[in-house]
Amino acid sequence: MKSRRLYEKGLTTLPDWRITCFFTGKGLRGRGVADAALGGALAQIAQYGGGVVEGYPEETDDRKVSGSFLHTGPMSAFENHGFTRTRPISPHRWVVTLTV
Repeated sequence: MKSRRLYEKGLTTLPDWRITCFFTGKGLRGRGVADAALGGALAQIAQYGGGVVEGYPEETDDRKVSGSFLHTGPMSAFENHGFTRTRPISPHRWVVTLTV
C-alpha cells in the first residue's frame, strides 16, 4: 500500500477483496482494458460468494496522466462499476468500495 499510513488512519474494517493493480500494455491503453478487467474481476468475486470489494484508483481530474501512473486503475472505471468513494489516501487516489 503506497499510502499505508493514510489508508490505516481511516480503516474501520478490512475488505473481503482488494483490487490493487492493472497492467495494460502501452499500445492498448485508453481502450477500456482496465474497465473490462475490473468487470471480469467483479464477476469472479461474485462467483466466489461476493463481499466487500476495495480498490485504490487514481483520479485524473481532467489532468493529463501517463498510463504508467494509472496502475491502480482510473477512477472512471471503478465508478462505472458502481464503486463509491470512501476516503482519500493521497491527493489524487481514493479508497473506493463496492459490495458484490
